[in-house]
Amino acid sequence: MRKNFGKKSWVFPCPVLIIGTYDEKGNPDAMNAAWGGIYDTNQVMLCLSDDHRTAKNIRLKKAFTVSFADAKHVVEADYVGIVSANDVPDKLQRANLKTVKSELVDAPLLVDFPLAIECELDHVNEDGIIVGNILNVSADESVLDGKGNVDIGKAGIISYNSAAHDYRVLGEKVGNAFSDGKKIK
Repeated sequence: MRKNFGKKSWVFPCPVLIIGTYDEKGNPDAMNAAWGGIYDTNQVMLCLSDDHRTAKNIRLKKAFTVSFADAKHVVEADYVGIVSANDVPDKLQRANLKTVKSELVDAPLLVDFPLAIECELDHVNEDGIIVGNILNVSADESVLDGKGNVDIGKAGIISYNSAAHDYRVLGEKVGNAFSDGKKIK
């Protein structure tokens, strides 16, 4: 037996993306964006309404970073999502989130989050979807495995559960992609 819930915007897991930008004065800003992900090969997409300071900053600077929120900073990640920089310009300071300038794009890297993507703006679709070209992915060495690859278990990356309005940690390995399915003949 199944239970019907009707139309819901449920996709699991839903990444908790922290979008970093600079404003016209060079002040760093960040927001929590639940609706975003891979757009195409080497591109990300963000669904941000035009009234967000972040959307304006991306159009202005033609650049942004995408950090993956982690369990250690769930309070800070949630805060930058529920407070607008239009109302609280110093929200990064209030959240005690530190930034450094990206070496590749005109946007800040949020050093507290261990994994980030650095992007240049490619275009904004007619429906407002922001598409960025991925120039680099960087990871803190603390989240790398013995082979130098990102270990999302070590990173403590969180996802948003839109059905229950909570955050969940990702990380348990349950199989091998492009391999386990070969067992079925």
